[in-house]
Amino acid sequence: MDLVIGIDIGGTKTKIGLVDEHGECYEKTFFRTKEYPNLDNFLDKIKSTVDELLENFGDDANIIGCGIGAPNASSKNGTIESASNLAWKGSVPLVKLLKQRFDMPIRIMNDASAAALGEMLFGGAKAMTDFIVITLGTGFGAGIVANGQLIDGYDGFAGELGHVDMTIGDGRLTGLGVKGGLEAYVSATGLKRTVMYMQSKYLVDSRFRDIAYNDLHGEDITQAAEEGDEIALKAFDYTARIMAQALANFTAFTQPEAFILMGGLTNSGKWIMTPLEKYFNGFLLDVYKGKVKLLHSSMEGKTAAICGAAALIWENEKKKQL
Repeated sequence: MDLVIGIDIGGTKTKIGLVDEHGECYEKTFFRTKEYPNLDNFLDKIKSTVDELLENFGDDANIIGCGIGAPNASSKNGTIESASNLAWKGSVPLVKLLKQRFDMPIRIMNDASAAALGEMLFGGAKAMTDFIVITLGTGFGAGIVANGQLIDGYDGFAGELGHVDMTIGDGRLTGLGVKGGLEAYVSATGLKRTVMYMQSKYLVDSRFRDIAYNDLHGEDITQAAEEGDEIALKAFDYTARIMAQALANFTAFTQPEAFILMGGLTNSGKWIMTPLEKYFNGFLLDVYKGKVKLLHSSMEGKTAAICGAAALIWENEKKKQL
């Protein structure tokens, strides 16, 4: 069986799996990225983990390549460039170093752009030629497809929409130090910060008045919204309004058929989606109203990032068949 190694490098976890041409993920696993601050040790851990997955799968695996999704990754240079949530700073020649351990084609790409390829090959965007994937985790990522082609950019860094300056309120800093940047408001981290902001603005009772910032989790905010907590509801509404304005602005770039949303913040369900849908069409130019869909990713959350990474290789294979 032809398989691709899919690797998703995140600030918290590195996820690895074996993916077939239909996006079926086999023998997936993960390890904690932060436990390997030394780059060589991290790469050795990837090698040993892949070897273990292949041993578990058996003799029927024909590995045709390795795809990697990572923050601040340049597909053109094969590098990770100064990722704020990774221990290795500067320009990291990841593809070059991994090729010393794997004798196979290896591609790397920004994780959100890889997710867009995954949606196009394996997910809900199979029939679309124009869409934008939005990843809402610790930060805010975007993968843009227009006219059936991924917009990768001159140097492989297109789609850094989370660092667009929205000049909002107190001008929070993003992970790359952009004051007022979008991801500082619209992300799991941004939602937590908004809860604290709402507590200072409104003197209403809330379960969050007894919870420290570092002890606060997205699931807590969703649960509080379910219970009618006014601070939680205001935080979701504030977040959704900013996100709706940003997505309406992005619509003018490429006029996508849909925004496909994935990541931790989307797990809040109606508490983020209902106000987002309410505000979104109001911000759109008249020519776009009613034409742009807001969709959840159809890919299983645990394997979407792995399959997206593997799509980097499978996309090339499909091009060879044309």
